[in-house]
Amino acid sequence: MQFKIDQQPWHKAKASWLVVGVAQDEALPKEVAELDKLLGGKIARLRERSDFDAKCGDQLSDFDVAEIAAERLLLVGLGKSSELTIADFEKAMRTAARTISAKPDQTAAIGIAKSTLTALGAERCGQTIATAFIVGGIGQDLYKAKPDHHPLETVTLLVGDKTEQKRLEAGIDRGTILGEAINLTRELVNRSPDDIYPESFAERARKEAKACGLACTVLNERDLANERMGSLLAVARGSQRPPRVVVLEYRGGRKKDAPLALVGKGVTFDSGGLSLKLTDSMVTMKCDMAGAATVLGAMTAIARLKLPVNVIGYMGLVENMVSGTSYKLGDVLTARNGVTIEVLNTDAEGRLVLADVLSYAVDKGADRLIDLATLTGACIVALGEEVTGVFSNNQQWCDKLLDAARTCGESAWQMPMVAEYAELLKSDVADCKNIGSRWGGAITAAKFLEKFVGEKPWVHLDIAGPSFATGNKPHREGGATGCMLRTLVEIAGGHGSAK
Repeated sequence: MQFKIDQQPWHKAKASWLVVGVAQDEALPKEVAELDKLLGGKIARLRERSDFDAKCGDQLSDFDVAEIAAERLLLVGLGKSSELTIADFEKAMRTAARTISAKPDQTAAIGIAKSTLTALGAERCGQTIATAFIVGGIGQDLYKAKPDHHPLETVTLLVGDKTEQKRLEAGIDRGTILGEAINLTRELVNRSPDDIYPESFAERARKEAKACGLACTVLNERDLANERMGSLLAVARGSQRPPRVVVLEYRGGRKKDAPLALVGKGVTFDSGGLSLKLTDSMVTMKCDMAGAATVLGAMTAIARLKLPVNVIGYMGLVENMVSGTSYKLGDVLTARNGVTIEVLNTDAEGRLVLADVLSYAVDKGADRLIDLATLTGACIVALGEEVTGVFSNNQQWCDKLLDAARTCGESAWQMPMVAEYAELLKSDVADCKNIGSRWGGAITAAKFLEKFVGEKPWVHLDIAGPSFATGNKPHREGGATGCMLRTLVEIAGGHGSAK
């Protein structure tokens, strides 16, 4: 997909589609008003009749508009301009991208009002449009003979102010890299578990690392045993697919600076083990490696953006399957840091994988840590399918992440780390249990992980809800979403100043 910037009047732009963002304000912005006048007041009439309310994400297509050079006109609602956010703008642009990409060989010209550039910033506008159209042009149809969506050939940003061109170009460059990284994450999560398993994920990570200059180390079963990762190895015991841990290193900062660690849960398929899931709960469990896929995608983006920081990505990869060698209820595992864990539910396996990988990252000198995991259904009950749960042992570090999420337009909400909830993990036979009571499951899971990060500032992101959409929406494809990747890249970029 090629992005261009042009200063020509909107109605003269030749493309398959002219995309125009329209706010709910009483008065149209100057550029939209000029187009409306050329169209004989059509946009105003549509709004007056409530045929097009211009709420965020609303859209209306006109396939025969003689007054413009483009073949079709697509109006997209932005909501109230006084309340316009990056998240709203992205929703509008992704809605447009998904509509246009339903046919192959399409081009788009996007009219951007100066008021929008002023409100959101030219660089963020360019970044958002590039990411939205790259992500919106790819579906989850990896195994279909005829795909549902197609990447556009060209997208032209129509901007009257030539002084903003450099900032727009910088935004487009960054947005392109982010969009491609999100699509890498989405592809890995959307692939069937017969394609993506620990060994094949590790090989894909090697390939992506080589392409963007990351150092890649893959730990096999012998390495994991030598590293005392008894908790992770126990989860992998029931599968014929051997486990792996992938370590990707990016050294863009000063040699003396300790790295930021990104840690991803990579259960490439989760049957629940002996605590077997029901079919309805198991059918989407190819997505249980979304945390690891997000770390891989983020690391490729960080390297391609050449951020001036040191970041190491850790991905713990296992299958949780059922066989005669499966780990059992009542087993007592010894994690890498020596903590013993009584297993009371083999479907609470992600925390057992992360326990060893977090401990490994700490021992390797991580300055701060962020982990991502499709960890608990309890977090979905609490926050729904659109919001990431955020847990932390350090409020300053947590605030940095929440600020980064807001900047990117990603939905995240801090959850409490109530000290008393650690009591629910006490065991009579070991240092702790791997589950707490029925209530507060997302919090007790986070309290469990806290045992493996020591005193290091750490944030845990429970992405069980937003990482995998159960259905399509006008602005969003079903399946993998790549959520929180942009937040990781945003906070990594500010890591050097986040002390």
